[in-house]
Amino acid sequence: MSKTIKIGVVGSGSIANTHIKSIQEVTNAELVAIYSRNKETVQKLADTYNLKAYTDYQEFLTNAGIDMVVIVTPSGTHSQLGIDAAKAGKHVVVEKPIDITIEKTDQLIEACKEANVTLSCIFQHRFDEAVQDVKKVLNEGEFGQLNFGAARTTIYRSQEYYDSGAWRGTWDLDGGGALINQSIHYIDLLLYLMGPVDEVYAYTATRAHERIEVEDIGVATVKFKSGALGLIEGNTTAFPGFSTTLDIFGTNGSVIIENDHIKEWNFKSGLEYENKQNNIENDVSSNIVKTNKSFVKQYTDIVQAIVENRKPLVTGEEARKPLELIMAIYQSAKEGRPVKL
Repeated sequence: MSKTIKIGVVGSGSIANTHIKSIQEVTNAELVAIYSRNKETVQKLADTYNLKAYTDYQEFLTNAGIDMVVIVTPSGTHSQLGIDAAKAGKHVVVEKPIDITIEKTDQLIEACKEANVTLSCIFQHRFDEAVQDVKKVLNEGEFGQLNFGAARTTIYRSQEYYDSGAWRGTWDLDGGGALINQSIHYIDLLLYLMGPVDEVYAYTATRAHERIEVEDIGVATVKFKSGALGLIEGNTTAFPGFSTTLDIFGTNGSVIIENDHIKEWNFKSGLEYENKQNNIENDVSSNIVKTNKSFVKQYTDIVQAIVENRKPLVTGEEARKPLELIMAIYQSAKEGRPVKL
């Protein structure tokens, strides 16, 4: 590849550093600008990374030197910012979730199609070595019939975390709590490996935090379209924070991924797992990302997809799937009944 994709970042919150540092490691990617309404934080990041700072979004979008925008603002703002970027001819990448409603998500997907620009969403755990290894043997048929899949996120978020931003813990901008923010990564992996869901039945509760509108615990039973059954847990009350786990059980084999690496790998065929030192030491008790390896892999895929005029692994349609499931979980919990997707 010879073309360089020039990138502007939208948002100057704590996660922006992770994205900026990851993009810096990607071949054929160059960071050129950053936008935020917060003059102090945007200037600080611009000075740190030698970027052009903007506090006016429309002015930022008129920069012809920007090919792609990366949106790392509160969840409920993703769609409109992305639509404006698409209309300006920019490729669009948004942090998870893609947005907080299906309606706004579909509007963003349609806007990017109309503008003929690439749309992707950050689900970096699809690029973890453990997940890629499981996906490979799944595609090769080693599991046989899939029977059960579970995604459990048992972590901790302090009251200070929710108090750190007025948008946190609100329906309008956060879109929900433990499920849509912390658990969505492993819910995405559950769908990526187990396939689409037919029906869910769920409960949610707010048990350990004050001044939030959303759940800090959510549990759901799941029936997949394949006939397999499953479980989902999203929990930010588990002091001091334990694990994110994914169970994939088939007729001929079972795998458990814990904290982003293989914990159990057992197949009737005797297939052995070659340890690739894939341990990823993220602190499950905080929202600090300790390694950006999988971020770099996803950004590499996105940039290559744009250069090669192909779809990235995570498209807008793929990012819509976990959101749709989480919306069904919220509906089920609210209405006290099973909900079909």
